[in-house]
Amino acid sequence: MECQLKITLTEQRKEKPASDKLGFGVHFTDHMFTMDYTEGKGWHDPQIVPYSPVTLDPAAMVFHYGQTVFEGLKAYRNKDDRAWLFRPDQNFKRLNRSLSRLSMPLIDEDFMLEALKQLVATEKEWIPTESGTSLYIRPFVIATEACFGVRASHTYKLIILLSPVGAYYAGGMKPVKIYVENHYVRAVRGGTGNAKTAGNYAGSLKAQEEAKEKGYEQVLWLDGIENKYVEEVGSMNVFFKVNGEVWVPELNGSILEGITRDSTIHMLKDWGVPVVEKRISMEDLYEAYTKGELEEAFGTGTAAVISPIGEMSWNEHKMVINNAQIGELTSKLYDQMTGIQYGLVEDKFGWSVEVTKA
Repeated sequence: MECQLKITLTEQRKEKPASDKLGFGVHFTDHMFTMDYTEGKGWHDPQIVPYSPVTLDPAAMVFHYGQTVFEGLKAYRNKDDRAWLFRPDQNFKRLNRSLSRLSMPLIDEDFMLEALKQLVATEKEWIPTESGTSLYIRPFVIATEACFGVRASHTYKLIILLSPVGAYYAGGMKPVKIYVENHYVRAVRGGTGNAKTAGNYAGSLKAQEEAKEKGYEQVLWLDGIENKYVEEVGSMNVFFKVNGEVWVPELNGSILEGITRDSTIHMLKDWGVPVVEKRISMEDLYEAYTKGELEEAFGTGTAAVISPIGEMSWNEHKMVINNAQIGELTSKLYDQMTGIQYGLVEDKFGWSVEVTKA
């Protein structure tokens, strides 16, 4: 991409929130990145500008046909006051896969990584320093053409927002209770399950609401064809430690290719832990549970990193895993992953990308 990144700094800085009031995704930094796409011209006018509302025509196609995709990653400040990103190249690769699935124009991954580094460097002081905190990064693309025709838009806008977020486990990491969903379906092979698009998340909300009414924190999604094979937990990938092996649902076109998922698999294999990617039925898991072989379960994702599962409810069966305690492997994975992200342990995989020096 040959166009130059233009930077316009704000003249009125926001007051930064207190570290114990950060929450998740409710505060936003002083600046954002924007770039436009026009058919025949390509991506153009990349710029870092003061954070501000976006004006769209009410007939913009994003509102009517849902052409939108997004990503999520984080920036961290380590003990030397340097800013780092965790595997950002993989986020832009996945963004392109999502764009392709939604018939949207691809981005230049190398250019976007450099633009992101410049944006994070501009907002470095917004990266919180307290343990467990970080700067959440949300790149997204929307269709902007005003048209009711059912087709791909001819114009788009890419925006990156930054949001300082608090520690996910502010009160300490605790295993969650999961309801295995037998009625609603998150995604189906051939659909958009492996794309990070808004409709996937909108369609999941009803099941999550009903699970919470039953006393469960999250939903375990089954496949949309046979309604028996495990796919994801909430908006995270899911892992099970069974008799010394770690089982993970294989990627099948309806499961999102999580970057934390991939990192976890790399880490486990490096430790010599057997990892089996396969179709996992609830019958398989229940049988392992009855034999005392279901030792640990956890979800993986950007926000939580590793989220331990202490209980699952399936067809009136209550499965309490590891006495509803955090498993040894789950805890080790969390400590090692976050240790790399915050620069506390050696990054032997080369996953950390430096943004700014101290």
